[in-house]
Amino acid sequence: MSMIHSSQLTFFAAHAPFDRMEPAHLLWMIEHMKMGYYAAGEIIVSPEQGAVDRFLVIKQGMVHGEQNVAHASDADTWLELAEGECFPLGALLANRSVASIYRAGADAFCYELPVADFHALIGMSAAFRDFCTRRIANLLEHSKQVIQAQYSNSSVEQQSLASPLSGIIRRAPVTCAPDTPVRQALEVMREQRIGSMIAADADGHPLGILTLHDVRDRIAIPQIDLDQPVINVMSTQLSSLPPQALAHEAALMMAKQGFRHVLVVEHGKLVGLVSEKDLFALQRVGLRQIGSAIRHAETVEMLQQSGADIRRMAHNMMAQGVAPEQLTQFISTFNDLLTARVVELECKASGLVGTPLHDGLCWLALGSEGRFEQTLNTDQDNAILFTVPEGMDAEQVRAKLLPVARRINETLALCDFPLCKGEIMASNPKWCMSLEEWKRAFSAWISGGSPESLLHASIFFDFRALYGAHALADDLRSWLARVAGENSRFLHMMAENALRNRPPLGVVRDFVVGKGNTLDLKLNGITPFVDAARIFSLAAGVTQTNTIQRLRSSAAKMNLHASEIDAWIDALLFIQVLRLRHHDEAHEQGTLDNLIDPEKLNELDRRILKEAFRQARKLQARLALEYHL
Repeated sequence: MSMIHSSQLTFFAAHAPFDRMEPAHLLWMIEHMKMGYYAAGEIIVSPEQGAVDRFLVIKQGMVHGEQNVAHASDADTWLELAEGECFPLGALLANRSVASIYRAGADAFCYELPVADFHALIGMSAAFRDFCTRRIANLLEHSKQVIQAQYSNSSVEQQSLASPLSGIIRRAPVTCAPDTPVRQALEVMREQRIGSMIAADADGHPLGILTLHDVRDRIAIPQIDLDQPVINVMSTQLSSLPPQALAHEAALMMAKQGFRHVLVVEHGKLVGLVSEKDLFALQRVGLRQIGSAIRHAETVEMLQQSGADIRRMAHNMMAQGVAPEQLTQFISTFNDLLTARVVELECKASGLVGTPLHDGLCWLALGSEGRFEQTLNTDQDNAILFTVPEGMDAEQVRAKLLPVARRINETLALCDFPLCKGEIMASNPKWCMSLEEWKRAFSAWISGGSPESLLHASIFFDFRALYGAHALADDLRSWLARVAGENSRFLHMMAENALRNRPPLGVVRDFVVGKGNTLDLKLNGITPFVDAARIFSLAAGVTQTNTIQRLRSSAAKMNLHASEIDAWIDALLFIQVLRLRHHDEAHEQGTLDNLIDPEKLNELDRRILKEAFRQARKLQARLALEYHL
């Protein structure tokens, strides 16, 4: 091998995806490349040149992308590529011209591969093909493996929660007829060494389940007649999922409902049984145990312990490589349970339970909790929605509820949910309102709100019911979806606000950093995606509050291409991964924030973060195009 090839191989081995290509394919690519030189300011590729004729990899220097529609900054630069990065993949794959002007930001040397050889390389190298067709997803997979390696010492044998239930079922379910005597059912359980028995009809439809827990509480302690039909002592409140459902869905169901088993049912017929032990035999903190502890907690100290368990659970899940979308759903679900328990306990202590006031009360989560996107660093954003009982007015109801709400907020603060500095909490009279008052507030924001007032009000559009009269929240959401989508002025102002917050990509450096050489991953990273998804969902009449669900559900009506949606979601999830890792590490030191120093990231994570911010800019460009901004 020549010295030139040796140095080139060393260069490419330091950058994705070339570091994963087979040596023969990489050598073939190098042999078919030539070197190009571009002086600072010189155009490398532009839309006027027609269909792209070459694939470029930057060896030295900097390349800037210019796209006026993006309005990325005062200048036209919206994209910055550095050593080891390649372009323009989208245009090459689609056999079209580029959408941006690529210009040398400094004297640049680029390896160049003719378009015919580019397509030949895609055909021969699976690693190269996967990267080109799923660029950011491929980079994320690289990063995920690094993350799992970092956490492997603390949790090394965790079951994958991304597995379908069909792959977790250990054995065919053991069943009996509903009229089988209890004695006989117990004998089968002993012989088969199983902890549960399921009653099913002749067609295989499950009717009830008997577990060891039931044996103790329903058979042994009461000392019942063992010759009676087993269905009489079975639990008939069954939870089931289809075989294609994922393990994390079963885990969430166990946690929410306090069950130890989930039936796997296909077309109404029982095909298997998944227990908590199947899912979490090696996990130090069991999900159902956390949920059960929260539901039965009677003191603040017990709830504080549950909060600590939630944090340990999050660490374990990061170690096993649970996807950030699933992980934030888990965290939010348990935070929901904890919050609901605090509300329930305080309502009991205040004598509200059983009164019309309690029957017409709905506790709302706002912001990240409302979107199912909480991490380990979250303050309180909540509100109250209520109906006015006969013989009372809204002010009288508010006077009764505010002291209760204040105690709830204070208790949540003791459980590591800090009070909101902006006082967006249920104990603030402004955010404790009747259904009619909430509709008037939203109408004022939608019909006559200024851009500034809408900026502060955006958090309220992510509301979700946590406790009480959920139907009230459903009513408000349906009304809001109809009213907001019909007001183009409102959506235009929301888009204007969203575009004020630009992803911190630099022209001279990789990132525009703030005080302490840091980036705010929440404000500058997550928020652009959240804001755009909220606007698309309001315009499309989508009622979901989760950002990813909003993007997917809005796609058809907003004419958003599936590949665009996937790239935006991948970018959002990577930034969320960085936040979760940062919070997990910072919590050990007693500090929680969203500020990271990009210089302290490894090269791979810096590269993906740049790509994620670019996707945020592309999303904002799509938003600007939609609302002519």
